[in-house]
Amino acid sequence: MYSSFALVLLILQQKRVSLLMASAVFEGASIGPLIDLAIQIDPSVLVASFVGTALAFACFSGAAMLARRREYLYLGGLLSSGVSVLLWLHFASSIFGGSTALFMTEIYLGLLVFVGYMIVDTQDIIEKAHLGDLDYVKHALTLFTDFVAVFVRILIIMLKNSAEKSEKKKKRRD
Repeated sequence: MYSSFALVLLILQQKRVSLLMASAVFEGASIGPLIDLAIQIDPSVLVASFVGTALAFACFSGAAMLARRREYLYLGGLLSSGVSVLLWLHFASSIFGGSTALFMTEIYLGLLVFVGYMIVDTQDIIEKAHLGDLDYVKHALTLFTDFVAVFVRILIIMLKNSAEKSEKKKKRRD
């Protein structure tokens, strides 16, 4: 009886890992056009934004791991309000005509919010692990979502800066 129960748990765990991989594929497919644009504009921007995101993820997750227990969990409410502000900014920009300044405000505010979520989610995972929740698939999905959200925003910021630099170079040549 015990071996059949363990087999069922193993099959369920494999199914959950497969769903995690499928969500990673779909996430990659959804940001594929942005990555293609980055390769067309300047391929070094793609690598630099990935390295920057990885460094930010390592630093902020490290800070969350080294902090006292539950120290940053209280930022969750503030970050949720930040997501609400982002939602209303997006609605305002679609209703009143989106300007570049409003879009960049959304990007920078979103970067700030999702870096904060890196800290809160890491500390939340650590706290759940202390309480016995060792669901690594769910925790991996949470951190992967945070990583992609920060990566997309850093990539957009770097692409905008790269495009502005190339325009300035063009004007100097002419």
